[in-house]
Amino acid sequence: MIGYLYVLAAACLWGLIGPLSRLAFASGWTPLEVAFWRATLAGLLFGLHALRLGRVRVARRDLPAVLAFGLVGVALFYASFQFAVQASGGAMTAVLLYTAPAWVALLSRIFLKEAMGPRKLAALMLTLLGVAGVSLQGGAVRVSLTGILWGLTAGFTYALYYLFGKLYLPRYETSTLFAYAMPVGALALLPLVSFHPPTLPAWGAVLLLTIGSTYLAYLTYYAGLRRLEATRAAVVATVEPVVAALVSYLAWGERFGPLGYLGAALILTGVLLTIQRSPALTTHPAGNQPLEESL
Repeated sequence: MIGYLYVLAAACLWGLIGPLSRLAFASGWTPLEVAFWRATLAGLLFGLHALRLGRVRVARRDLPAVLAFGLVGVALFYASFQFAVQASGGAMTAVLLYTAPAWVALLSRIFLKEAMGPRKLAALMLTLLGVAGVSLQGGAVRVSLTGILWGLTAGFTYALYYLFGKLYLPRYETSTLFAYAMPVGALALLPLVSFHPPTLPAWGAVLLLTIGSTYLAYLTYYAGLRRLEATRAAVVATVEPVVAALVSYLAWGERFGPLGYLGAALILTGVLLTIQRSPALTTHPAGNQPLEESL
Protein backbone atom coordinates (compact mmCIF):
# COMPACT_ATOMS: atom_id res chain seq x y z
CA MET A 1 0.00 0.00 0.00
CA ILE A 2 2.87 2.42 0.70
CA GLY A 3 3.82 2.33 -2.99
CA TYR A 4 0.34 3.55 -3.98
CA LEU A 5 0.57 6.39 -1.44
CA TYR A 6 3.88 7.54 -2.91
CA VAL A 7 2.42 7.55 -6.43
CA LEU A 8 -0.71 9.39 -5.27
CA ALA A 9 1.45 12.03 -3.56
CA ALA A 10 3.43 12.51 -6.76
CA ALA A 11 0.20 12.80 -8.78
CA CYS A 12 -1.02 15.53 -6.42
CA LEU A 13 2.23 17.46 -6.90
CA TRP A 14 1.99 17.01 -10.66
CA GLY A 15 -1.57 18.29 -10.50
CA LEU A 16 -0.11 21.69 -9.52
CA ILE A 17 1.89 21.99 -12.75
CA GLY A 18 -0.95 23.63 -14.68
CA PRO A 19 -1.89 26.22 -12.03
CA LEU A 20 1.75 27.12 -11.32
CA SER A 21 2.53 27.37 -15.02
CA ARG A 22 -0.51 29.59 -15.46
CA LEU A 23 0.96 32.01 -12.90
CA ALA A 24 4.20 32.17 -14.87
CA PHE A 25 2.35 32.64 -18.17
CA ALA A 26 0.41 35.53 -16.62
CA SER A 27 3.76 37.21 -16.00
CA GLY A 28 4.64 37.07 -19.68
CA TRP A 29 6.74 33.90 -19.81
CA THR A 30 6.17 31.39 -22.61
CA PRO A 31 5.50 27.67 -22.06
CA LEU A 32 8.87 26.63 -23.50
CA GLU A 33 10.61 29.22 -21.33
CA VAL A 34 8.98 27.73 -18.23
CA ALA A 35 9.88 24.23 -19.40
CA PHE A 36 13.52 25.24 -19.92
CA TRP A 37 13.94 26.74 -16.46
CA ARG A 38 12.09 23.82 -14.90
CA ALA A 39 14.52 21.35 -16.48
CA THR A 40 17.57 23.50 -15.72
CA LEU A 41 16.81 24.13 -12.05
CA ALA A 42 15.59 20.57 -11.46
CA GLY A 43 18.83 19.27 -12.97
CA LEU A 44 20.75 21.39 -10.46
CA LEU A 45 18.71 20.02 -7.53
CA PHE A 46 19.08 16.43 -8.65
CA GLY A 47 22.80 16.96 -9.20
CA LEU A 48 23.30 18.33 -5.67
CA HIS A 49 21.23 15.46 -4.29
CA ALA A 50 23.33 12.88 -6.14
CA LEU A 51 26.53 14.55 -4.88
CA ARG A 52 25.28 14.42 -1.30
CA LEU A 53 24.51 10.73 -1.66
CA GLY A 54 27.87 10.14 -3.29
CA ARG A 55 26.17 8.46 -6.25
CA VAL A 56 26.96 10.58 -9.26
CA ARG A 57 28.49 8.06 -11.62
CA VAL A 58 26.56 6.16 -14.28
CA ALA A 59 28.07 3.09 -15.86
CA ARG A 60 29.40 3.69 -19.36
CA ARG A 61 27.08 1.04 -20.80
CA ASP A 62 24.01 2.86 -19.36
CA LEU A 63 25.06 6.42 -20.18
CA PRO A 64 23.67 6.47 -23.77
CA ALA A 65 20.23 5.33 -22.55
CA VAL A 66 20.17 7.91 -19.73
CA LEU A 67 21.20 10.74 -22.05
CA ALA A 68 18.70 9.61 -24.69
CA PHE A 69 15.99 9.74 -22.04
CA GLY A 70 16.96 13.36 -21.43
CA LEU A 71 16.32 14.11 -25.09
CA VAL A 72 13.09 12.12 -25.34
CA GLY A 73 11.65 12.10 -21.82
CA VAL A 74 12.47 15.72 -21.01
CA ALA A 75 12.99 17.79 -24.19
CA LEU A 76 10.65 15.98 -26.59
CA PHE A 77 7.99 15.42 -23.94
CA TYR A 78 7.91 19.06 -22.87
CA ALA A 79 8.03 20.36 -26.45
CA SER A 80 5.46 17.93 -27.90
CA PHE A 81 3.00 18.78 -25.13
CA GLN A 82 3.29 22.50 -25.86
CA PHE A 83 2.99 22.01 -29.63
CA ALA A 84 -0.10 19.82 -29.12
CA VAL A 85 -1.74 22.54 -27.02
CA GLN A 86 -0.94 25.09 -29.72
CA ALA A 87 -2.46 22.91 -32.47
CA SER A 88 -5.49 21.35 -30.78
CA GLY A 89 -5.98 23.06 -27.42
CA GLY A 90 -5.54 21.86 -23.87
CA ALA A 91 -8.53 19.51 -23.68
CA MET A 92 -7.55 17.33 -26.62
CA THR A 93 -3.92 17.36 -25.50
CA ALA A 94 -4.88 16.15 -22.02
CA VAL A 95 -6.85 13.25 -23.50
CA LEU A 96 -3.94 12.23 -25.71
CA LEU A 97 -1.38 12.73 -22.91
CA TYR A 98 -3.25 10.30 -20.69
CA THR A 99 -3.09 7.60 -23.27
CA ALA A 100 0.17 7.03 -21.34
CA PRO A 101 -1.27 4.17 -19.20
CA ALA A 102 -2.25 2.32 -22.36
CA TRP A 103 1.23 2.86 -23.81
CA VAL A 104 2.72 1.66 -20.51
CA ALA A 105 0.57 -1.47 -20.48
CA LEU A 106 1.61 -2.31 -24.02
CA LEU A 107 5.30 -1.58 -23.54
CA SER A 108 5.37 -3.31 -20.13
CA ARG A 109 3.91 -6.42 -21.70
CA ILE A 110 6.60 -6.36 -24.41
CA PHE A 111 9.70 -5.31 -22.47
CA LEU A 112 8.98 -6.08 -18.80
CA LYS A 113 6.82 -9.19 -19.35
CA GLU A 114 4.13 -7.87 -16.99
CA ALA A 115 0.86 -9.82 -17.03
CA MET A 116 -2.19 -8.18 -18.63
CA GLY A 117 -5.26 -9.55 -16.83
CA PRO A 118 -8.94 -8.53 -17.04
CA ARG A 119 -8.71 -6.31 -13.93
CA LYS A 120 -5.77 -4.34 -15.31
CA LEU A 121 -7.50 -3.91 -18.66
CA ALA A 122 -10.70 -2.74 -16.95
CA ALA A 123 -8.74 -0.23 -14.84
CA LEU A 124 -7.04 1.13 -17.94
CA MET A 125 -10.34 1.58 -19.76
CA LEU A 126 -11.96 3.31 -16.77
CA THR A 127 -9.09 5.75 -16.29
CA LEU A 128 -8.85 6.64 -19.98
CA LEU A 129 -12.60 7.23 -20.16
CA GLY A 130 -12.38 9.25 -16.94
CA VAL A 131 -9.62 11.49 -18.23
CA ALA A 132 -11.62 12.04 -21.41
CA GLY A 133 -14.62 13.09 -19.32
CA VAL A 134 -12.59 15.50 -17.17
CA SER A 135 -10.83 17.01 -20.19
CA LEU A 136 -13.77 17.26 -22.59
CA GLN A 137 -16.46 18.37 -20.18
CA GLY A 138 -16.93 21.77 -21.78
CA GLY A 139 -16.00 23.97 -24.71
CA ALA A 140 -15.27 23.20 -28.32
CA VAL A 141 -12.37 20.89 -29.08
CA ARG A 142 -10.13 21.69 -32.04
CA VAL A 143 -9.09 18.58 -33.91
CA SER A 144 -6.15 18.57 -36.33
CA LEU A 145 -3.82 15.87 -37.58
CA THR A 146 -0.82 17.85 -36.33
CA GLY A 147 -2.33 18.20 -32.88
CA ILE A 148 -3.20 14.51 -32.70
CA LEU A 149 0.31 13.46 -33.73
CA TRP A 150 1.97 15.80 -31.22
CA GLY A 151 -0.48 14.74 -28.51
CA LEU A 152 0.19 11.04 -29.09
CA THR A 153 3.91 11.83 -29.02
CA ALA A 154 3.44 13.51 -25.64
CA GLY A 155 1.54 10.48 -24.32
CA PHE A 156 4.17 8.07 -25.60
CA THR A 157 7.12 10.04 -24.21
CA TYR A 158 5.28 10.45 -20.89
CA ALA A 159 4.85 6.67 -20.76
CA LEU A 160 8.61 6.22 -21.08
CA TYR A 161 9.03 7.62 -17.55
CA TYR A 162 7.45 4.46 -16.18
CA LEU A 163 9.47 2.07 -18.30
CA PHE A 164 12.72 3.98 -17.77
CA GLY A 165 12.22 3.86 -14.03
CA LYS A 166 11.53 0.15 -13.99
CA LEU A 167 14.63 -0.63 -16.03
CA TYR A 168 17.12 1.61 -14.22
CA LEU A 169 15.84 2.17 -10.65
CA PRO A 170 17.24 -1.19 -9.46
CA ARG A 171 20.73 0.12 -10.35
CA TYR A 172 20.60 3.88 -9.69
CA GLU A 173 19.09 6.48 -7.42
CA THR A 174 16.38 8.71 -8.88
CA SER A 175 18.59 11.76 -8.31
CA THR A 176 21.46 10.19 -10.25
CA LEU A 177 19.34 9.49 -13.31
CA PHE A 178 17.77 12.95 -13.48
CA ALA A 179 21.06 14.72 -12.72
CA TYR A 180 22.02 13.61 -16.23
CA ALA A 181 18.65 13.64 -18.02
CA MET A 182 17.43 17.10 -16.98
CA PRO A 183 20.46 19.11 -18.20
CA VAL A 184 20.40 17.24 -21.51
CA GLY A 185 16.72 18.11 -21.90
CA ALA A 186 17.36 21.75 -20.99
CA LEU A 187 20.16 22.05 -23.54
CA ALA A 188 17.94 20.56 -26.23
CA LEU A 189 15.17 23.07 -25.39
CA LEU A 190 17.49 26.09 -25.27
CA PRO A 191 17.46 26.88 -29.03
CA LEU A 192 13.64 26.94 -28.97
CA VAL A 193 13.29 29.40 -26.09
CA SER A 194 12.62 33.14 -26.34
CA PHE A 195 13.56 34.67 -23.01
CA HIS A 196 11.60 37.49 -21.37
CA PRO A 197 12.46 39.87 -18.52
CA PRO A 198 12.36 38.07 -15.14
CA THR A 199 9.62 38.96 -12.69
CA LEU A 200 9.14 37.95 -9.07
CA PRO A 201 5.77 36.16 -9.66
CA ALA A 202 7.20 34.19 -12.60
CA TRP A 203 10.30 33.13 -10.69
CA GLY A 204 8.20 32.22 -7.64
CA ALA A 205 5.93 30.04 -9.76
CA VAL A 206 8.88 28.36 -11.51
CA LEU A 207 10.67 27.67 -8.23
CA LEU A 208 7.55 26.04 -6.77
CA LEU A 209 7.10 24.12 -10.01
CA THR A 210 10.72 22.96 -9.88
CA ILE A 211 10.96 22.05 -6.20
CA GLY A 212 7.49 20.63 -5.63
CA SER A 213 6.13 19.40 -8.96
CA THR A 214 9.43 18.17 -10.36
CA TYR A 215 12.13 17.42 -7.78
CA LEU A 216 9.94 16.13 -4.94
CA ALA A 217 7.33 14.67 -7.28
CA TYR A 218 9.85 12.57 -9.21
CA LEU A 219 11.59 11.35 -6.05
CA THR A 220 8.26 10.38 -4.53
CA TYR A 221 6.90 8.82 -7.69
CA TYR A 222 9.95 6.67 -8.35
CA ALA A 223 9.98 5.58 -4.71
CA GLY A 224 6.49 4.24 -5.36
CA LEU A 225 7.49 2.74 -8.69
CA ARG A 226 10.13 0.64 -6.90
CA ARG A 227 7.24 -1.11 -5.17
CA LEU A 228 4.66 -1.36 -7.98
CA GLU A 229 4.26 -2.71 -11.49
CA ALA A 230 4.68 0.01 -14.10
CA THR A 231 1.09 -0.32 -15.35
CA ARG A 232 -0.41 -0.05 -11.86
CA ALA A 233 1.68 3.04 -11.10
CA ALA A 234 0.66 4.62 -14.40
CA VAL A 235 -3.04 4.11 -13.69
CA VAL A 236 -2.85 5.47 -10.13
CA ALA A 237 -0.96 8.55 -11.40
CA THR A 238 -3.92 9.49 -13.60
CA VAL A 239 -5.57 10.99 -10.53
CA GLU A 240 -3.44 14.01 -11.49
CA PRO A 241 -6.07 15.71 -13.74
CA VAL A 242 -8.64 15.44 -10.94
CA VAL A 243 -6.23 17.23 -8.59
CA ALA A 244 -5.51 19.85 -11.22
CA ALA A 245 -9.22 20.49 -11.73
CA LEU A 246 -9.80 20.80 -7.97
CA VAL A 247 -6.96 23.31 -7.57
CA SER A 248 -8.27 25.30 -10.52
CA TYR A 249 -11.72 25.39 -8.91
CA LEU A 250 -10.34 26.59 -5.56
CA ALA A 251 -8.00 29.16 -7.14
CA TRP A 252 -10.10 30.50 -10.04
CA GLY A 253 -13.60 29.14 -9.48
CA GLU A 254 -13.47 26.77 -12.45
CA ARG A 255 -16.25 24.19 -12.12
CA PHE A 256 -16.75 20.68 -13.37
CA GLY A 257 -19.64 20.00 -15.66
CA PRO A 258 -21.66 16.76 -15.24
CA LEU A 259 -19.29 14.94 -17.61
CA GLY A 260 -16.34 16.15 -15.55
CA TYR A 261 -17.76 14.74 -12.31
CA LEU A 262 -18.45 11.45 -14.09
CA GLY A 263 -14.89 11.40 -15.42
CA ALA A 264 -13.44 12.04 -11.95
CA ALA A 265 -15.51 9.19 -10.55
CA LEU A 266 -14.30 6.85 -13.30
CA ILE A 267 -10.67 7.75 -12.60
CA LEU A 268 -11.04 7.12 -8.87
CA THR A 269 -12.81 3.83 -9.60
CA GLY A 270 -9.93 2.82 -11.86
CA VAL A 271 -7.46 3.69 -9.11
CA LEU A 272 -9.35 1.61 -6.55
CA LEU A 273 -9.55 -1.29 -8.99
CA THR A 274 -5.83 -1.02 -9.55
CA ILE A 275 -5.03 -1.02 -5.84
CA GLN A 276 -6.98 -4.24 -5.27
CA ARG A 277 -4.47 -7.04 -5.51
CA SER A 278 -5.25 -10.17 -7.44
CA PRO A 279 -4.16 -13.49 -5.92
CA ALA A 280 -1.71 -14.06 -8.77
CA LEU A 281 0.03 -10.70 -8.38
CA THR A 282 3.72 -11.00 -7.69
CA THR A 283 6.00 -8.43 -6.14
CA HIS A 284 8.73 -6.80 -8.18
CA PRO A 285 12.20 -7.80 -6.98
CA ALA A 286 12.89 -4.17 -6.09
CA GLY A 287 9.71 -3.94 -4.03
CA ASN A 288 11.47 -4.08 -0.70
CA GLN A 289 14.01 -1.41 -1.50
CA PRO A 290 13.94 1.55 0.90
CA LEU A 291 12.91 5.07 -0.03
CA GLU A 292 15.76 7.36 -0.95
CA GLU A 293 17.74 8.59 2.01
CA SER A 294 16.53 12.15 1.58
CA LEU A 295 12.82 11.41 2.02
